[in-house]
Amino acid sequence: MRKRRNKPESEAIRSELRSVSDEAKARILASFFKTGPGEYGEGDLFLGVSVPGIRKIVKAHKNAEMQEIQKLLRSKYHEERLAALLMLVELYQRGDESRKQDIYDFYLANTASINSWDLVDLTAPHIVGEYLHGKDTSMLTRLAHSKNLWERRIAILSTYHFIRQGDCRETLRIAKLLLQDPHDLIHKAVGWMLREVGKRCSIERECGFLDRHAAVMPRTMLRYAIERFPAEMKSRYMRGASV
Repeated sequence: MRKRRNKPESEAIRSELRSVSDEAKARILASFFKTGPGEYGEGDLFLGVSVPGIRKIVKAHKNAEMQEIQKLLRSKYHEERLAALLMLVELYQRGDESRKQDIYDFYLANTASINSWDLVDLTAPHIVGEYLHGKDTSMLTRLAHSKNLWERRIAILSTYHFIRQGDCRETLRIAKLLLQDPHDLIHKAVGWMLREVGKRCSIERECGFLDRHAAVMPRTMLRYAIERFPAEMKSRYMRGASV
């Protein structure tokens, strides 16, 4: 009798995601992630699966092969790409130095599929940031100068790992490169990282950066950066901000 062949891991994950999908939630997510014509997520498709639900499935497939992860990363469905990226984080965290370099290289070779802010935010600090900490960070400069919105967001979000180690220099350096970025999602990301500099590293370093650059920063970036400041400090910075 012929043995039944197991499903490829990518197919099994797809099946499990669909088993917990929700059409109503998919519609909400499509709206939340701006998938309409001309919006940043134009054309992205959703199954309607929560991040905790995706993480639970990922945990059951934490030893998936890279070729199976690649198949999911090429998916038109957002949750399948997120599952692939979360599996990469799992593999990276358990890998030796050689394995970590392979995953870092793979991640940067596939940025065309890392095409939403949540996909970046949940993974870039844990792969790109962790790998580059203590190494040459010229790759962050290249990403910050990219024409690709998501690569620019990877550049600034990767520095979150540095901040968590008490090192804010790279965040401030990349933030300066992105001061005049045209996209609101970069304004929010840079402002958020500046806020984290003040919270986790040094409020003096954050204020020093703001004293030099607040007058030319986009208002959204500045608002995010000073969100936790006392009202008087907020007013002082906002009075000198650009329109």
